[in-house]
Amino acid sequence: MTERWWIPSRHQDRRARLLARNRVKSALRAHFEGEGFLEVEAAALQVSPGNETHLHAFATQALTPDGQARPLYLHTSPEFALKKLLAAGERKIFDFARVFRNRESGVRHAREFVMLEWYRAEESYSALMDDCDAILRVATEAAGATTLRHGNRVADPFEAPERLSVADAFTRHAGIDLLATLDPAGLALREPLAKAAMDAGVRVADDDTWSDIFSRVMAEKVEPAIGNGRVTILCDYPLPEAALARRKPGQPQVAERFEMFACGLELANAFGELRDADEQRRRFEADMEEKARLYGERYPIDEDFLAALPLMPEASGAALGFDRLVMLLLGAPRIEDVQWTPTVEPA
Repeated sequence: MTERWWIPSRHQDRRARLLARNRVKSALRAHFEGEGFLEVEAAALQVSPGNETHLHAFATQALTPDGQARPLYLHTSPEFALKKLLAAGERKIFDFARVFRNRESGVRHAREFVMLEWYRAEESYSALMDDCDAILRVATEAAGATTLRHGNRVADPFEAPERLSVADAFTRHAGIDLLATLDPAGLALREPLAKAAMDAGVRVADDDTWSDIFSRVMAEKVEPAIGNGRVTILCDYPLPEAALARRKPGQPQVAERFEMFACGLELANAFGELRDADEQRRRFEADMEEKARLYGERYPIDEDFLAALPLMPEASGAALGFDRLVMLLLGAPRIEDVQWTPTVEPA
């Protein structure tokens, strides 16, 4: 897109999609409220933007009255704030949150976008899979669409999503026994995965970690093959990819995490939420060590978030890229085509 999206003739060309975006947002808001959810608003400025290795934040400073600088960040997700609300006593909440991710720009990515995030206290993460199914139907009807489309790929939003474990997806699409690359406690075993990936035709560098190899197999073999014709919910992620998800009861090698894919694109990411503050701190610290190794930076840990975790009830939560969903509903070629005021990149 050219920088001057605001030229009247260009705006008129874009306007039908933007009005459809508004209809989808209104319909989803009404859907959640009809299900007994409370809409909340997370502050974008936080002491920590999140602690995932490959997510990059925008940093800023807060000045005290005497001019002292204190670091703050624009959040990459409203997750920490919304979980604090669960700890405070809320039970079913959702937020159309503006979120910010640095180093993300392109046809399917924007540095600033809207994330629809919602939580259910005292409900299993399988309930979120049902939520995703309902969201697709409600959004599709509001948009006046019949399919999800990206390029030459389509998916039927009215057909119940396929539920596929990550291990089964690796077997089906890469010929890899993923669980054989984890020890019984879920710890990563690099060499078995490296060999299996190379046998599957995936390049492996000497300094690649287990997670690096996992991500490459996902990107090259699994993600292009799922969510075509029918939406896919890819569930039961291996424990090293658990992020903020709890271990699945009776299956110590995997975590209660799923992602929803359509037309080869990720639309949503969901967890059965981890409540063990000590375990969460260990994961954050490990991820920040890896971020420092790869990118030469690390983000602070939100100590208030860790303090709130023991007060948080059992819960499940999901985050859905709203702009990307609208893009697929309308068959728009670029994510900026469905944003009212796209971010203009500096020259």
